[in-house]
Amino acid sequence: MMGPAHSLSGAAAWLGVGAAAAAAGHPMPWPVLLVGALICAGAALAPDLDHKAATISHAFGPISRWLCEIVDKLSYAVYKATRMKGDPRRSGGHRTLTHTWLWAVLIGAGASAAAITGGRWAVLAILFVHMVLAIEGLLWRAARGSSSDILVWLLAAASAWILAGILDKPGNGSDWLFTEPGQQYLWLGLPIVLGALVHDIGDALTVSGCPILWPIPLGRRRWYPVGPPKAIRFRAGSWVELKVLMPVFMVLGGVGCAAALNVI
Repeated sequence: MMGPAHSLSGAAAWLGVGAAAAAAGHPMPWPVLLVGALICAGAALAPDLDHKAATISHAFGPISRWLCEIVDKLSYAVYKATRMKGDPRRSGGHRTLTHTWLWAVLIGAGASAAAITGGRWAVLAILFVHMVLAIEGLLWRAARGSSSDILVWLLAAASAWILAGILDKPGNGSDWLFTEPGQQYLWLGLPIVLGALVHDIGDALTVSGCPILWPIPLGRRRWYPVGPPKAIRFRAGSWVELKVLMPVFMVLGGVGCAAALNVI
């Protein structure tokens, strides 16, 4: 899928989690619902860091382009080192390592560890990165082009600072779900894991599928491209994505938000 659909699906997924949490007796304070949705929207772009043409690869200028090259080479190296006889030969690392459940869990766990050990500046860094990605994804056309990069970064920095200040206030959610001393912001990894997994599921719906189950082997393949029957798959950017899935994500997100806030 394309960036806007990935980001919308990520935001809708976190709002759905908010609805489920409210039904289970662990309602999210509204700042957690908002921040989590934005982080999840941004994290839903992150797996494409292995592709030089992806939104995330251009979101932070030369830094993200350089990181994209490293991640692509790392992913390709892991693919070659772990492929089985049934896995085809390939020339790059796109849709390999960063499109797996293991990568999603490791990235989310790393973010949680950084949040609880790195203090406020680590939290601000996590928020800033994901605010940039959320803006790039949700406001794709408005945020395109190098001339708008600085404006996006400034907006993301201001948003991260304001949202961190709101979360820090008692009862606003810095200790949501994890209430023991020293566990503030431990939950920040959850929307990151969810966003990456939602990205992988979205890519699994396209014609190429997605090796989300790696390193679990399926038959003679370790990088099996999981997906529905090929007859109901679609191409990225097709009318199915733009005219069907994106409106569905918007509706589901709205319903999830209303349920999470006990409006319905």
